[in-house]
Amino acid sequence: MADQALSDVKVLDLTQHFAGPYCTKMLADFGADVIKIERPGEGDPSRRMGPFLNDEPHPEKSGIFLHLNTNKRSITLNLKTATGRNIFKELMRDVDILVENFGPGVMEELGLGYEVLEEINPKLIMTRISYFGQSGPYKDYKGSDIIAEGMGGPLYMMGLPDREPVKYGDDTTLFGIGNYAAAATMVALFVAEHQGFGQVVDFGIMEALQSCVNWQLTMHPTYQYKGAPVGRETTAFGMLPTGGFPCKDGWVYMIVDPGWWPKLVAMMEMPELMEKFSNVLDATKKDEFDAIFYPWLLERTKKELHEMAGSVKLNVGAINTMEDVLNDRHYNERGAFAEIDHPVVGKLTYPGRPFTMTETNWEIKRPAPLLGQHNEEVYGKLGYTREDLVRLREAGVI
Repeated sequence: MADQALSDVKVLDLTQHFAGPYCTKMLADFGADVIKIERPGEGDPSRRMGPFLNDEPHPEKSGIFLHLNTNKRSITLNLKTATGRNIFKELMRDVDILVENFGPGVMEELGLGYEVLEEINPKLIMTRISYFGQSGPYKDYKGSDIIAEGMGGPLYMMGLPDREPVKYGDDTTLFGIGNYAAAATMVALFVAEHQGFGQVVDFGIMEALQSCVNWQLTMHPTYQYKGAPVGRETTAFGMLPTGGFPCKDGWVYMIVDPGWWPKLVAMMEMPELMEKFSNVLDATKKDEFDAIFYPWLLERTKKELHEMAGSVKLNVGAINTMEDVLNDRHYNERGAFAEIDHPVVGKLTYPGRPFTMTETNWEIKRPAPLLGQHNEEVYGKLGYTREDLVRLREAGVI
């Protein structure tokens, strides 16, 4: 097999938490040499975020950190020291990409803005991830996942019509944004390689949300066409089943609109229901139908219901537990998970590649790094001896 797709790409990673590390994880997992720069003694704050293996808080046992930092190398460096900044500039000479998610202006305050770094490395791609971008009236605002969802619009759409808005689970928005940022970085890298110049990728999370493939794409035209915001709406159609439903061994999810009613009747093998419930939009019949539907569901497993729905081309899916997902034969046959051996937590099963390529595929070459694990390896290539590193450590530089 050929080298991985990004085997000749070198990246400096100044990101922390979720969106930035997920961006650089995508690059690392497809072959880029990603050097993660962390604060001495502390590291990425996600090292202190759960869940932890065996519920034992430890900077090398955070599930979030372990997942987001596979295939990266870790060095420690204090950019608030003059020596640290000089070392950083040395590192900049031999990289293609720098990714950072500090607040706007922080790199400039450190004397490490793009104008300075471009002098060192003219083809440098500098991806800057922030909630509101590097300019504009909101650029200095602090952000979070729920703030991005609220101010970006998605939160307004989530939840029941007569209740308060509800956010997406956990920090799913930021993980998705990391994917967008990786794609944007690759576009800039393509330009650098084929047109010969570097540039700044100003990646504002709020703006990226406007092009996410979710309800945003319907909210924009609906507002422009109707002049009114799209509110939280129920997807129920009269007495037709919509949502999650219990079955023999768990739950299934379905949405049955009026056009799919004949398919549901065929799936249940109860043709008499067509006449009994001739007006499927009559919500007053819902309890009567449910009295038939629920007992029928509870006699069948998730797998049986999924297969029966498939035979009539009705969209019904199992609501799987994580145990179900990890043991699913389809996922496992396609290699969707990876077993990774880490020096502290041992062997664990991780989420795998998001897609495959026939010649330059995704690969786990190393687990998430220990804090500063690669100091000697990386700094040694710059000419620093072990004695130098001891002095730098004592001075609080690394």
